[in-house]
Amino acid sequence: MNDTTPDIRIRPGGPADVPAVLDMLDSAVAWMNARGNTEQWGTTPYSLVPGGVERVQRYTTENSPYVAELDGVPVGALVLDSGPSPKMPIAPAAEPERYVRLLICDRRYAGLGIGAALLVRAAEETKRAGVELLRVDCWAGGTGELVAYYERNGFTRTDRFLSGAWPGQVLARRL
Repeated sequence: MNDTTPDIRIRPGGPADVPAVLDMLDSAVAWMNARGNTEQWGTTPYSLVPGGVERVQRYTTENSPYVAELDGVPVGALVLDSGPSPKMPIAPAAEPERYVRLLICDRRYAGLGIGAALLVRAAEETKRAGVELLRVDCWAGGTGELVAYYERNGFTRTDRFLSGAWPGQVLARRL
């Protein structure tokens, strides 16, 4: 067993990171589908979903993107916004908030703490902005392992919702 922690570097992201983020999203869809999960993100590679490329481009220009790197190679990404997507049936908070709009990690580096490191950075950036509430939403289907992941990273369940037939869970973390 290798119990050394790799040096994960997190930097601000930008438009040049769009191809790497799309690659991570595409590989995540393939990984989920190989495990029998076709409900969370469907079966079409994210880069081929109508509006998918444009969404990632907007994330890198209109929001606050962060990219995790190992040895200069992008291995994860997180996007912070000031609230939930207006396309989701989620009410904005009654106070200033930061909202994780995307958290993705390269599946080849699973288990190295990349997602957790990105969530720590999100909390730091939220506090730096003088905001005390960090929220995220995620797929609440299957065995609930994604919800449990966020709980292990300091978030607490708040509201459940449905986006069509897609079950979701909003989670919050006070800072």
